[in-house]
Amino acid sequence: MLALATGCAGRRPAPSTTAAQAPVEPVQYTYVVKASYPHLTTSYTQGLYFDDGFLWEGTGQYGASAIQRLDLPTGRADVLVRLPQSEFGEGIARVKDRIYQLTWQNNTAHIYDAQTFEKLRDVRYAGEGWGLATDGETLYLSDGSEHIWEVDPATFRRGRKITVTAAGRPVQFLNELEWIEGKIWANVYTTDQIVIIDPATGTVEGVVDLAGLLPEEEITPVTDVLNGIAYDAATRRIFVTGKNWSRLFEIEIVKK
Repeated sequence: MLALATGCAGRRPAPSTTAAQAPVEPVQYTYVVKASYPHLTTSYTQGLYFDDGFLWEGTGQYGASAIQRLDLPTGRADVLVRLPQSEFGEGIARVKDRIYQLTWQNNTAHIYDAQTFEKLRDVRYAGEGWGLATDGETLYLSDGSEHIWEVDPATFRRGRKITVTAAGRPVQFLNELEWIEGKIWANVYTTDQIVIIDPATGTVEGVVDLAGLLPEEEITPVTDVLNGIAYDAATRRIFVTGKNWSRLFEIEIVKK
């Protein structure tokens, strides 16, 4: 049974006339924890990616938004970029020698040199910024809706709009994104689920249920929702965490 934040609430889909027209249900996955690492509970995780042997994290909240490099064994976070008090940081991604960082409602993305972290320029975009990922050439941007946009890193102009659907229904509140082996993985805001999306069609091919990932004894009043996906392509490791979580996990997904 798929339990996602979907559109068209209260409406029943029109009945199919043939088996070929019936929407395909996503494959359901659970998880196995392969490793657990400390994570700062002051880090409101908005973006996460793996590069150069490190995890890189974009954090949010006004007055606390930053880009930081994480040391996995200790959980130490080296802050490399701090945003102005007036900006709420969102997703981050690296394309070649540039790091891109979204803001929530400022309609501005920051572009940094990936080696020096010097800000090179700002670019404007319409709407809210939520998640950001890349296939190495193109950026993929979510805005909290059921849409993901292809974005040209050179101009930051939007191209193709990907409408994400599960079993024929739109999946809203797409948040943090990661590109994993040709698919887009997306956190669904306020849920314990990650959806695995075919970028060519927008179809959700899999749903990863991460309920219970953070042990009850680790949950505090500041603990917020699941958010943050990173992939180490060299070792095929998948990392996940949440906003203000005390732990960051390496997981393996398995079919239910």
